[in-house]
Amino acid sequence: MARNSRLRLVRPRPLATARKAVTNRRTRPAPRPPEGTPPRAVLAHQARTLLADAVRVARWAADDQRAQTAPPDGAAAADALDLTPGQVRAGWDRARLAGLVELHDGTARPGWRLHAWDRDDTAVLRGWVALFDAWSLAHPAPEDVVPGAVAEVVEAVPQALSLLQLSAGPVAVRALLDLLGQRVDELREERCEVPAPGTAPAADPGTCPESAPADGLPALLDWALEGLAAVGALTLGDGPDGRQATLTPLGNWAVWVKLEQICVAAQSPAGNIEQSAEDMLRGCARLTPGPARDEYRAWLAARTLAAAIAELITVARGEDALLRGLAFEALRVVGAPAEPEVRAAVAEPSLRPYALLWIAEYEGADPDEAADVLTREEATWLWVDTAAAVTDHGESTLLVRHLESAVQGTVPALLDEVRAVGHPRTVQVLVALAAAHPDPALAKAVRRAAFQVHTGGA
Repeated sequence: MARNSRLRLVRPRPLATARKAVTNRRTRPAPRPPEGTPPRAVLAHQARTLLADAVRVARWAADDQRAQTAPPDGAAAADALDLTPGQVRAGWDRARLAGLVELHDGTARPGWRLHAWDRDDTAVLRGWVALFDAWSLAHPAPEDVVPGAVAEVVEAVPQALSLLQLSAGPVAVRALLDLLGQRVDELREERCEVPAPGTAPAADPGTCPESAPADGLPALLDWALEGLAAVGALTLGDGPDGRQATLTPLGNWAVWVKLEQICVAAQSPAGNIEQSAEDMLRGCARLTPGPARDEYRAWLAARTLAAAIAELITVARGEDALLRGLAFEALRVVGAPAEPEVRAAVAEPSLRPYALLWIAEYEGADPDEAADVLTREEATWLWVDTAAAVTDHGESTLLVRHLESAVQGTVPALLDEVRAVGHPRTVQVLVALAAAHPDPALAKAVRRAAFQVHTGGA
């Protein structure tokens, strides 16, 4: 009996402890915005006003009694909400981009931001920022423009927004056009003259992706400014030097937040802003949670979100379990724009537990309780994956403490289920745990299990 008692796990903890063995989720104070920035409550009120129609359409489409398929019936919604069909379509697009509704098998359901809309200013501002980041989707580009040229302008627009924010007032569209042209030229030089690793340089500029001629940039700048104005980020008007653009208080605040994120990374000891996703995550591995999130935000702010999300998912598919966990921490910072890719990752066994936890927290679950969405098998797989991260990057004492986070009540039960899930790192994890654990009886049981997995025994 005494022997068996030594194999019983003590101080059981929630599975969230497994993630916290490698990374924590503490918060840190946010920097103060520039003088003259309206209070968050005022900014949130402005965002609620801008998204009022989107909220109405979202609530109508996500009504539990109606279970409307998506997109909603424009005529029915227009009659019910006293809007035109065009306003319904625009409101629906904005609702989706702002994370107010979620689609499950073609049926609209209210997102967590919609539930919190009337009481949570932070949820409102995050919803508007998600729409701001997706301005080029909310205001589609002209159909007769080369797709590569549209992508260049979308990538160059942040520099124009930075000029608007730093100017703290109206800026002539002519000046923005000059800046846009310079940035587009830089992007083309980077793309065409710097070969990717393992590839030969382009033989001539003609091999580069198709781009718009310089005389097409004014029309694309007009499209970008109109799109940003449509989401409430700036206003357009006439001035002494012709047409001019001015950031709204919401737009000024959002651009300042992104500039602050970049500055934090540039001034930090880590300085990972120019690194690949894998190198950035490795650089953040030894940071405490607050500075690590600052690095994630700055790294994201310097890239298009679609490319950044794809790069993080690619790293998560790799063999390093620590980077897999950190990649999903970075995706938590991304928020709503990452939702489609994270939901798709549920279909991949190695990513499924992480994706399910991400979705649960995104939908409002407490991080300490989100693990309830995992099956016993998924929770065990995550336990082994986290143990692999600790084995590769942590100390032996941390691996012993990680044993306490297992959902099973005894070591024999844990070992049985660990053998069953078939994680590719099972043998290495068990061998490391046996070597690290001070209890001879437990270590012997773990070594036996490792041998059985290695030889294919029962």
